[in-house]
Amino acid sequence: MTDQEARIEELEFEIQKRDNTILLQQNKIDELTRKVENLTEMILQMRHDKFGPSSERTKAEENPDDEQLCFFNEAEVEQDPEAEEPVKQDPKGRIRKKKSKRKEMIIGDIPVEEVLLEIDDDRLKCPCCSNMLKPVGKEFVREEIRYIPASIKLLRYMRMTYGCPHCKNTDHPYMVKPKAPTSVLSHSAASPSSVAWVMYQKYGNAVPLYRQEEEWERMGIKLSRATMANWVIRCSDDYFDPLMKYLRKNLLSRDVLHADETPVQVLREDGKPAESKSYMWLYRTGNDGRAPIILYDYRPSRSGENAEEYLEGFHGYLHSDGYSGYNRLTDVTRCGCWAHLRRKFVEAIPKGKASGGNGTNAEIGRDYCDRLFRIEEELKDLSPEDRKEERLGREKPVLEAFWSWLDTLAPLRGSAIAKAVLYALNQKPYMENYLLDGRCSISNNTAENAIRPFVMGRKNWLFSDTPKGATASARVYSLIETAKANGLDPFSYLSILLMYMPDWDRTDEQLERLMPWSDFVRQQCSK
Repeated sequence: MTDQEARIEELEFEIQKRDNTILLQQNKIDELTRKVENLTEMILQMRHDKFGPSSERTKAEENPDDEQLCFFNEAEVEQDPEAEEPVKQDPKGRIRKKKSKRKEMIIGDIPVEEVLLEIDDDRLKCPCCSNMLKPVGKEFVREEIRYIPASIKLLRYMRMTYGCPHCKNTDHPYMVKPKAPTSVLSHSAASPSSVAWVMYQKYGNAVPLYRQEEEWERMGIKLSRATMANWVIRCSDDYFDPLMKYLRKNLLSRDVLHADETPVQVLREDGKPAESKSYMWLYRTGNDGRAPIILYDYRPSRSGENAEEYLEGFHGYLHSDGYSGYNRLTDVTRCGCWAHLRRKFVEAIPKGKASGGNGTNAEIGRDYCDRLFRIEEELKDLSPEDRKEERLGREKPVLEAFWSWLDTLAPLRGSAIAKAVLYALNQKPYMENYLLDGRCSISNNTAENAIRPFVMGRKNWLFSDTPKGATASARVYSLIETAKANGLDPFSYLSILLMYMPDWDRTDEQLERLMPWSDFVRQQCSK
């Protein structure tokens, strides 16, 4: 090899080495660029979560007739020539106002007390002839709502004793006493209404026990939060446990269920630090045309074994989010949640994106989901059989187009859109199962709405002290939310349960009479 050839070979080696170095540096730059983009995306998302609107509604949903909603042409967009005017002119030229039903809807069926406004006796003389004035009619002035604060009273039961005067001095004197009503809690001042009110305030209105303690004291009763907690736990154990078992048996006999879970902190739980997470699970019936049942179940973990154990014997359709723990269930058809999938695409839409121009992949994915939800809205009043048929004809093509479009994407690894695509592909085996039965839902929003009262209450009372307290909370939440779902007044329903359960046996026949859908309960607790 000549010196010139050796030099050329050396130069080629140096060039190759330089190119490799450039390639490595370029790959490093690309990787760092991806990290910067992903971190920027995360920061914008966190900023939006903290300071931005929480609604996921799109402009098209807010105004279906104009996707580019404009503030300045609201009058043109909203006007309707056929709309009825609130003020009309009759044939005689007088202006009359359309009677409003708004006040009637707000007031409802509350008792009405008429306040008659009259003139004092010393002003009932006619200034012209001094004769006494007589009523000639009355007119309506206005209506107003008067609030009457709650009142409490102490019931002191006194029992009479009766004896036969003829047998009084014999060897067998006869005496009798009336039977006293059974106390809801032995050796306690608790009554069905007071315990029901404490429960309803905490679990229905999210009022912690320490605030209730202050309210009771303002009304003249020194009632500690420890006493109220004992009332809740003891009544839950003594009376609500058999009701929960009966409700659960009814729940498992249904064909369509929804499930969800949310964290709860329990301070004193064996083998776990106080700051660790426990979980409140929720199960509720679906759109099957029967009385709704909503049940909470406290468990120390999020393991799928909890759902497997609670739903043992259920063999229908189960709606849930993408949590893999539900995969432990056997002989159950899982239905995915399109609201969760849509949320992934909404979160992937670039923050601060200018309107107009081509839609991003995240917006396209969201629009596919919106199309499905719009069709579902149009089918909501159909029978399950007709809904199933319409879904197959109208939604199946949209689903096929969505999955085909998804296969064409190659998103940046680690980006929000990549997470949305991965979530969709992982959940694909469950996302079309709602087409199998017209009673199934396209989303798990039913369960999310049912668990929201617990989540809102948790913001006020923050944690449970013991597992027994968390279990009691689950039972009371179950009864309150099931009562509300069946159109009952929750406080009245809890009062009825605590009034009758101390004296009743726990037979299925008697438990059925205490269910929220029974005529016996509905006559006393309907709103």
